Order: sequence, then C-alpha cells, then structure tokens
Amino acid sequence: MNIALLGYGKMGKTIEKIAQERNHTVVLKTTSSDDTIDLTKADVAIDFSIPSAAYVNIKTCIEQNTPVISGTTGWLHNYEDIVKLCNAKNGTFLYASNFSLGVNIFFELNKKLSQLMAKRSDYKVSLEEIHHTQKLDAPSGTAITIANTIIGQTDYNNWTLKKPALSEIKINAKRIENVPGTHSVTYDSKIDSIEIKHTAHNRKGFALGAIVAAEWIATKKGVFTMNDVLNIG
Repeated sequence: MNIALLGYGKMGKTIEKIAQERNHTVVLKTTSSDDTIDLTKADVAIDFSIPSAAYVNIKTCIEQNTPVISGTTGWLHNYEDIVKLCNAKNGTFLYASNFSLGVNIFFELNKKLSQLMAKRSDYKVSLEEIHHTQKLDAPSGTAITIANTIIGQTDYNNWTLKKPALSEIKINAKRIENVPGTHSVTYDSKIDSIEIKHTAHNRKGFALGAIVAAEWIATKKGVFTMNDVLNIG
C-alpha cells in the first residue's frame, strides 16, 4: 500500500517506521497544508498535522478521491463540513481522537461504566489527561471524546476546564515533558472512588492503530470511526 503522510512530526515519523515494517511504502511526506499536493500515487493518506492544517489536508484528499484518516485534534468545528463533502464526493474518511487500539477499548469501558453510574448521584465524575508539552490543544481530543460519551449516558450536559457546576464534568489537563498520553476517569463519593485509566508508554500504539485503520479503509467508501475498524460498540 502506498501512503501519503500529511504531517511529518514525531508521530508522522513513527507511523512511517511502522508502515515500512508492515511492508507499505510512504510516497509523500508534507509538513504543512497545501491544497495543490498531488496524491495520485497514494492509496491512502494519513493526516497527523496541526489543527490549522488538518481541514485543508482532509478536504484535498477527498477532492482527489484519496481515502484519508485523520488523528489531528482541534479542528472539529469543521467536522460536519468534511462529512458532507465526503458524502457528496462518494469519498472515504475516518477520524479518531485517538488511534490506539487500547484507548478505543478504554472508550467502551468508559461508556459501560457511565451507564452503570448514570443514576448514582452520590458520585461525582472527573477526568484527568496528561500529555507532552508540545501538544497544542487542551483538553485533548481523547479527553473530549471520553467526556462526551459520559454526557451521552448521564445527566451531565457539559465539560469544563474550570470549576465545574453540578451538571458539568471537570477535565484537569496537564502538560508534562515526555508523556505520550494518560487518561483517567474517576467517580468519587464520600465512601469510595472508582477509577479507570489508560496509560500510553510510547507513540507506537497510536501509530500502529493508524496503520491498521489505513489498511482497513483503503478499499472502502463512506465515513467511519475506529469502532468500525475494530468491530466494537
């Protein structure tokens, strides 16, 4: 499979290494958005760029009929526009706030736990996410996905980085040098606490998940998520 890497930072380099280990070829590497790039040699594009570049990158791929997956966060105010374009062009698009296979299993655990805790008003839920200091957005897209899942299963109606109201979920976003990504959900009461946690040890899990998703999506049409790739949920 021929792969275009849109974004060639630390994650892009890790994806390239794993792609080569799985006998794929990287035919294009870009470090900024460019709607004139030629994707004719690529079977699939993987976008791990920056928020200001992601929308143009994804739009360009769809317009050039190149299946594209994106793990860039911070651009989702334009997500519905991309979905509409993808459907109009009969294109192929997959977005995930986190491509780690373990994190996507964690998402399902979070959903189930939030269902179990939905009517337990004696417990207050909170989230913590820790990432490296180069991460541009806060909270992380993964933390937002976790929070929105809880909101969808409970009476909470919003998340916040500030002091929360009773109907809000507090997200504590930390930036610490050389932390690939840690996410935890805690339900705390006067009697006890319940916590689930995912800790990434390096970037390989994210990169492997991106390659697995690219392999899965390359011959398909439509808008997908990692649940489709992993057949879960």
